[in-house]
Amino acid sequence: MRILLLVHGFNSLSQRLFVELSEAGHDVSIEFDINDEVLAEAVDLFRPDVIVAPFLKRAIPETIWRNHLCLIVHPGPVGDRGPSSVDWAILDGVDSWGVTVLQAEAEMDAGPVWASATFPMRPATKSSIYRNEVTDAASLAVAEALERIQSGVYVPARESGVARAAVKQADRAIDWSRDDTQSVLRKIRGADGVPGVKDWMAGRQVYVHDVRMAEGMTGEPGSLIAKSGPAICRASVDGAVWIGHLRDPESATPFKLPAVRVLADESADLPDVPVDQDNGYQEIRYVQDGAVGYLHFDFYNGAMGTERCQRLLAAYREALVRPTKVIVLMGGPDFWSNGMDLNALEAASSAADASWENINAIDDLAEAIVRTDSHMTVAALQGNAGAGGVFLARAADRVWLRNGIVLNPHYKDMGNLYGSELWTYLLPKHAGSENAKRITEARLPMSVHEAARLGLADAVLDGDRSAFLQEVAAQARSLAGDGISSLLAEKKTVRAEDEAEKPLSAYRAEELARMRRNFFGFDPSYHVARYNFVCKIPKSRTPVTLAHHRDRRQGLAAKGDPMREAS
Repeated sequence: MRILLLVHGFNSLSQRLFVELSEAGHDVSIEFDINDEVLAEAVDLFRPDVIVAPFLKRAIPETIWRNHLCLIVHPGPVGDRGPSSVDWAILDGVDSWGVTVLQAEAEMDAGPVWASATFPMRPATKSSIYRNEVTDAASLAVAEALERIQSGVYVPARESGVARAAVKQADRAIDWSRDDTQSVLRKIRGADGVPGVKDWMAGRQVYVHDVRMAEGMTGEPGSLIAKSGPAICRASVDGAVWIGHLRDPESATPFKLPAVRVLADESADLPDVPVDQDNGYQEIRYVQDGAVGYLHFDFYNGAMGTERCQRLLAAYREALVRPTKVIVLMGGPDFWSNGMDLNALEAASSAADASWENINAIDDLAEAIVRTDSHMTVAALQGNAGAGGVFLARAADRVWLRNGIVLNPHYKDMGNLYGSELWTYLLPKHAGSENAKRITEARLPMSVHEAARLGLADAVLDGDRSAFLQEVAAQARSLAGDGISSLLAEKKTVRAEDEAEKPLSAYRAEELARMRRNFFGFDPSYHVARYNFVCKIPKSRTPVTLAHHRDRRQGLAAKGDPMREAS
């Protein structure tokens, strides 16, 4: 089928549907919802069999849905209607939720239902639920809806329901003198990452994001009682929470930043709880099981700023001196890594200097992983990865992917960044020269199966997250078994041969020379793209890499244009 994905932005759900529908053999193109005229043009150019809208912020124009089959992916169960479905589910503390694929009509979320799927809820942020349970359920439901459409015999049923209004800040408001910890967690989780909970903190109005339970911490309700890494601790009536990120819309940097940075003066004298303590804001933790060490690093939105990279490198080096033979780099449950911390770079006094420090810190980690000869290393990706995070994972000896995650192994959309993390060594080595070029030039999200076919990964592990973790443990134990000595000997030999042919330092120097031009050169593309990304500037057009119906070259080739065919 010819499927047009109509989206407000190319988010995790849209990317998952794109890669899975493409792998299923459908002809998929993407169009950002800019305005009615642009959308009508896209439909005329592509002539889709069906339009699927997994992420929109407004209704599809009547001129489109009356003349084309349009499927809306609604993040709520059958009968649920309204724009804040997952928000309400978290605030209400429901046990289960779902996704409904319904036909667009005049009334929002009221059209005939083509398919649906349900899932149990867990105590997590809205963005995490959306990225995992909602995305998994939507993948199943959209596939089922398309099968029913293709059958030509299925008649969708119209279900009754009641629309709920959008969640307002008043619905999320925290009363620190009355709300218990679980209420505070639900309110902030239900607004993370957009729009955040509006709150007063130290006399300033800010938006609160990234909340975690602060075990064993207490204080006067509403007071700031400690800090830990990027986070500040605020007391509730029966405990306390860690708040990792804030957004001050009135500041010169009105985007999400570490809470201790936004409230630098107010948090300066707070007691400091080390991040490696059980009751601290623990982003990095190490767990050992026999001959296998597991290094978890759960960084907010997968952003690996300079200081985080340095702490992770220190933890990695500490892990190497343990009596183990395999180190598994686990990342976090939602993201393995998305590379540099763009928000921190945008907020720096010199974004170019901060970018240079950040890429060198990531390269230090990548180089340490590649040069490790005492252990076999594994990157176990239970969550999505993008940009430099993908290539950082490939620095490990083995890359294992959880089925259903999405990779974005490219830099070019960030102002034609060249990238580093030793990719010029790692990709040709594991994927071959042709695949290396294909991976970095495509500018498209990639499924786990394509990543394995291309050599970007070594294995895809099926099952939910719990099953993935169990399988990772089983395979890591096997890797650390009787054959480990020969594996390590072979690894040392190959690394020595590679080093003799071309030193790792030479690859790094060449990559960083190109990156220096991105950061400090006359072309401002990287700085403009970073600003647009951080400040969420709406797209003015859909890139041809996504909207292949707008790629004039394809049209010329289809017509037998000799210049196109010769290129």
